[in-house]
Amino acid sequence: MDLWLRRTFVGSVVTVMLSARVADAQDPLAAARDLYAAAAYEDALARLDGLRSSNHRAEEGLIIDQYRAYCLLALGRTGEAERAIEAVVTAAPSYRPSDGDLSPRIRSAFHDVRRRMLPDIILHRFEEAKAAFDRKDAAVPDGFKQVLELLGDADVGPAANQPPLSNVRTLAVAFLDLSTAAAALPAVVAALPQPALPPPPPPAGAPRPAAPRIYGAEDANVVPPVVLRQSLPIVNDALAARQGIVEIIIDDTGSVESATMRMSVNPVYDRLVLATTKNWRYRPATLESAPVKFRKIIQIDLKSR
Repeated sequence: MDLWLRRTFVGSVVTVMLSARVADAQDPLAAARDLYAAAAYEDALARLDGLRSSNHRAEEGLIIDQYRAYCLLALGRTGEAERAIEAVVTAAPSYRPSDGDLSPRIRSAFHDVRRRMLPDIILHRFEEAKAAFDRKDAAVPDGFKQVLELLGDADVGPAANQPPLSNVRTLAVAFLDLSTAAAALPAVVAALPQPALPPPPPPAGAPRPAAPRIYGAEDANVVPPVVLRQSLPIVNDALAARQGIVEIIIDDTGSVESATMRMSVNPVYDRLVLATTKNWRYRPATLESAPVKFRKIIQIDLKSR
């Protein structure tokens, strides 16, 4: 009976290896995975090492490193397995072996490496997202969302609630709000009511001088005003209900001629903003070096303050 079992086992392994050779001609990666499933770890590792040094797609590279780690762990080559896992975590920080598919030993090895690497990866990803924000890249929200998702990963654990990661969470939320609001701002500005045209002059009597034109951001030949003093009032969280927009007219001396809330924050804070604008000062906008009036739109985002 024992002899029959040994022959059956050997025959099964040979069958799998022959199948892997046939599959290798069509899909080398699938052949390596079949060898791993048949516990032919040395053969599977040799094929994976060959694939790793050849041209392959990025998603295939991730699978190659995963199975290299599995084979190395099965062979007891712990140090090499750890480096293979590091390559997986660097390429795909969110990847974590599922509980049902792999052995507890593999899951534990991935957990240890991810717990060690994820804090540095989160800090690096935040710096990348912040640089993209400074460049005004369109994909900015995705970078901050990934940072927040990684901060919620179970393998990060209590470190997410301690500096520096707790600070990163606060900043990532603030920058995500800012980038989302910035993406919506053009549509809000386009929906703002346009200023009414001045009434036509009376038909009789002496002609009145035309009112000075008020320029805006749409006038490419006008140098915009430069902020000398512009600060919003600071209030407690109870008044920070939502975002708002204030429109100001800066005269040719750099003072605020008028201010209008185009999007209300709340009645109390609106009055504080309008009162504060009287103390704002600017270097006036210029057209061909001559000072001119300028309409400026300022977004209020208390959530990011």
